[in-house]
Amino acid sequence: MALIALNRLKLDAVWWLVSPGNPLKDNDGLQSSAARMEQAAALAAHPRMPVSNLETALNIRYTADLAEKLSSRASHARFVWIMGSDNLATFHLWERWRDIAVTFPIAVVNRPGTLTAPLNAPAAHNLAAYRMAQNAADCLAGSHPPAWTFLIGPRAPASSSAIRQMLTSQFKNTP
Repeated sequence: MALIALNRLKLDAVWWLVSPGNPLKDNDGLQSSAARMEQAAALAAHPRMPVSNLETALNIRYTADLAEKLSSRASHARFVWIMGSDNLATFHLWERWRDIAVTFPIAVVNRPGTLTAPLNAPAAHNLAAYRMAQNAADCLAGSHPPAWTFLIGPRAPASSSAIRQMLTSQFKNTP
């Protein structure tokens, strides 16, 4: 997903943000931030994909708060919020999701099992007038929000939870 966004959006970098915990999910049993950072770094393994625990460092729980901080602290930067299509399906449930949409352009990358269904989600309908064609995706970073695109590309079948579980078992078996 990150490589698709990096290349198709013509971005300088894609930051992997290790969340302190999704407010919409049960976070019991969530590994430590350090362990998840290590796993994310092993997966990212790309010079233009730094891994950060910025939300934890800034004591931020909601993406809308992160968007506000980033836009005020780095007003010269052009950020794009990248999410999987599975997140678009529930985006309307996120805390202040409309604030995110008017702060950053958004790139939605298709994920297995959620290719077109998220396009019928409440947030997709609400933002339909601001959707850019995927062949114009390289202009998204320079677009004034709200703006978004839906990128279709090769899909990996594993969810982030499944990848974390696989990496956890690998890290446990490493001396």
